[in-house]
Amino acid sequence: MSITRRIDEARKAYAKRDKKAAAAAHTPESIQVAHKERHGGFGSDYIGDIVYGGLDGIITTFAVISSVMGAGLEISIVLIMGIANLLADGFSMSAGAFLSTKSEQERYQGELEREYWEVENFPEAVRLELVEIYLQEGYSEEEASQLVEIISRDDDRFVDRMMSDELGLEKMERNPINNALATFISFIFFGAIPLSVYVVGLFVDIPLKTAYPISILLTSLALLALGGAKVLVTGQNPLRGGLEMLLVGGLSAMVAYGIGAMLEGLVN
Repeated sequence: MSITRRIDEARKAYAKRDKKAAAAAHTPESIQVAHKERHGGFGSDYIGDIVYGGLDGIITTFAVISSVMGAGLEISIVLIMGIANLLADGFSMSAGAFLSTKSEQERYQGELEREYWEVENFPEAVRLELVEIYLQEGYSEEEASQLVEIISRDDDRFVDRMMSDELGLEKMERNPINNALATFISFIFFGAIPLSVYVVGLFVDIPLKTAYPISILLTSLALLALGGAKVLVTGQNPLRGGLEMLLVGGLSAMVAYGIGAMLEGLVN
């Protein structure tokens, strides 16, 4: 059982208050195996980027479609605006994801080098820092000193504790390029769902007034599915997550449609 699966099983057990299932997720064997298999691959490392990239893609693209429909423009304008938004926003989001991840990793590396330098040159001062941190957390002076004595026997472990307990920084295993790629692909794939009926309309005769309700239906189903998938990131109830995202998407569409209608009225 991977660590991701073990945590998922523990969450499900807690949601049902199932002590037997919770105990099964916390056996010594499952804990040992899970922590030996900490890395669950691309999907588990980047699930947050996939889910949130997809949600942003759906909402922003459908908002553009709604604004164009509110203005009463032709299907060609829907496609031009929708595709332009999809590609531009997808690239912008993926670039932001890349820079954000890269900046966090660079910050971590810089602080890591500083901590190693301090441990090498001022080990006693760093020990006192860590003792003070544990005292603030409620440990007695004797307990804090014993913990630091054990931790400081190994420099790597010592620095790791300082990074985590003093600075609140955890090492990021994610690759910035993969991070950006997951965001971009998810944004494009899910963001294309509201547009799909208009693309089909290029080859099949679909009235404009019919295409928009179909787009609403497809968008609603996609929002419910992806909102429910947030459970993989947040651990919340999937139905609640789906309904929340449907509400957010609906409000965005209503605002966009209203703005489009207002601007169309002003222009005319």
